[in-house]
Amino acid sequence: MTVTTNERPRIEEPPGGLLVWLIVGLEVITFGVGLAVFAAESTAQAAVFRRGREELNQGIALANTLILLTGGWCMANSIARLRGGEVRAAGRWIVGAMVSAAFFLGLKSCEYADKIGHGHGLHADSFYTLYWLLTGFHFLHVAAALVILGLMARGIRRGDYTAAHHEDVAGSGVFWHLCDLIWLLLYPIIYLLR
Repeated sequence: MTVTTNERPRIEEPPGGLLVWLIVGLEVITFGVGLAVFAAESTAQAAVFRRGREELNQGIALANTLILLTGGWCMANSIARLRGGEVRAAGRWIVGAMVSAAFFLGLKSCEYADKIGHGHGLHADSFYTLYWLLTGFHFLHVAAALVILGLMARGIRRGDYTAAHHEDVAGSGVFWHLCDLIWLLLYPIIYLLR
């Protein structure tokens, strides 16, 4: 006897769900357009952009790159531990990612204060307009990620997430790695390219 159903085969969703990946795609496009404008303006106003890059703090930018990569490593470990049933370890690793986010925001705030103190605000010139828009938008993403990771850490601590149920944590991991990816695009284009 053959049993037929009207059910469609289930399409596997990516980690975090389709909506998270739609957001990732839109964010990559948004930052891609911003970076394309930055690159075009860098060519059109080479002297302004050369001077602007020379005024940036390369040490803070490199430290922030390492901090974000460390946070990404912590987040990946958190998800791996959670999938493996090591809930307490997952909680510790996600706190590590949160600490990385907080350090990034703190260092970036110091850099911003220095720029403002030297008169390099949003409207100083085209370099600083794009610098503030791109890095500021990224800053907001990291701040949002810190809040999201805090909610995930609380959920892990309360037992809301387990090896069998961790989709929200995986989605937050995707968002955190988006922050990494965006910075890995911003850092060389804004800080390093001459």
